[in-house]
Amino acid sequence: VLGSCRHQLTKDEEYERLLQLFADYNVRYFVYIGGNDSMDTCHKISRLTRERGYDMRAIGVPKTVDNDLPETDHCPGYGSAARFVALSTAESGRDLEAMKTFEDVAIFEIMGRHTGWLVGSSALGKRCEADAPHLIYMPERIFDKEKFLQDVKALHDKLGYVYVALSEGVRDSDGEFIGAKDARVDSFGHTAISFGTGPGVYLCKLLGARLGLKARCNRPGTIQRSMTSVASSSDVEEAFMVGRKAMQFFAEGVSDVMVTLDRSGGTGYECTAGQVPLEKVANVEKFLPEHFINKEGNFVTQEFIDYCMPLIGDPIPDYARIGQGR
Repeated sequence: VLGSCRHQLTKDEEYERLLQLFADYNVRYFVYIGGNDSMDTCHKISRLTRERGYDMRAIGVPKTVDNDLPETDHCPGYGSAARFVALSTAESGRDLEAMKTFEDVAIFEIMGRHTGWLVGSSALGKRCEADAPHLIYMPERIFDKEKFLQDVKALHDKLGYVYVALSEGVRDSDGEFIGAKDARVDSFGHTAISFGTGPGVYLCKLLGARLGLKARCNRPGTIQRSMTSVASSSDVEEAFMVGRKAMQFFAEGVSDVMVTLDRSGGTGYECTAGQVPLEKVANVEKFLPEHFINKEGNFVTQEFIDYCMPLIGDPIPDYARIGQGR
């Protein structure tokens, strides 16, 4: 049986109901596929069945486009979402460049409430200064609106257009999400930024009011995580690999672990599947490390590019510029 849900278990009676269902249907193997909250739930279920003496094995399988689960090199789903973001940035960036007499700035608002793994992938198709993106803002850095305006103005004065990759989760110095005053809170207590105005639209208005620049916000929403037509070949392969490894662990009697992807330290790219206790990943987030973010806090480093590039499968096309040798 394979199903999906987004519901936080907060009441004891909900767990009791689950235990009863497991027993009624003689469920002995439970796989929970998901992110931080899912791994926490899987750990609680594993612990509860053990305490009650019910013989059932529970294993977590990572799957989140946010790529924010610790103890694993990366998560299935991230490579494909990153590929979509990289392609969309490269191609819509050329559109902005061609139409720069009509629009000055494009802001691509990208998923990632607390971490910048996905917004960072927007840089994977950039080969020269003219290519998009020109600026990247991630949640790991405090978002300073005045610094943002300075960054945009300097680049617009130089290039005549500016492409900004913006995480939906950027916050100000008070810890408040930019442009999220009208956003609702979901069942897990998270601010559902995508249901509010969002930072992209807010900053487009700010650019118009303060700098007189015409700005457009591109906000793909759930398209970022659902475009199987641009799925990464390596991501698909690794998704099958972690699924098979979960079944192998069941056969070996393993329980209360999450399957991991472990990158080898060689010169080429190679990943194998391993395991980590669920208690180490439950409700823990993995943020972009310092060496993946530039000193100005408005772009990623080459180290991030080197980390992420193997995860997106085929290379991003090198789009030509007529009359400019490319």
